[in-house]
Amino acid sequence: MAKKERKSKEREKEREERREEFEERVVHLTRTAKVVKGGRRFAFRAVVVVGDKQGRVGVGIGKAREVPDAIRKASDRAKKTMISVPRLGNTIPHEVTAKFGSGQVMLKPASPGTGVIAGGGVRAVVEAAGISDILSKSLGSDNILNVVQATFTALTELQDFRAEAAYRGVDPRQLAPFWYKEETHG
Repeated sequence: MAKKERKSKEREKEREERREEFEERVVHLTRTAKVVKGGRRFAFRAVVVVGDKQGRVGVGIGKAREVPDAIRKASDRAKKTMISVPRLGNTIPHEVTAKFGSGQVMLKPASPGTGVIAGGGVRAVVEAAGISDILSKSLGSDNILNVVQATFTALTELQDFRAEAAYRGVDPRQLAPFWYKEETHG
């Protein structure tokens, strides 16, 4: 019996450690209704953003009859869908526009000291990824679920500007942001 208790305590400690390394943010919580024969059956939908502020971020959606269960499910799904975001200092390497459903988001790199110029859903995703200087504009629907998913899609489309320059066959300095100074030897 003591062995089982020890194992469960160890598992609990491991879960706590894993939780501490990621910042979780509940972006949106909605009550949804399903109409059944006896009336309405209510459930909750949670949209959660998880990130380590070091370039990794994930988005998850969870539905359950109780709020804590919905948040837990969304958090678990966000951790499973985590991606690595290429960054250039504290911003993104290039401008990107992405669409998800009817939500469209444009992200632009910003010079150091600008801060995060973004609305609620976009702000949550880019801050969880560790981006602290960015300009953004939500162009399509204002549905927070679509905006968050479009932002996540935009971050997946990002590439390092050096890789893009090699692909195009141009000098990387042409694609680098004007404020970015790369150390050149020679």
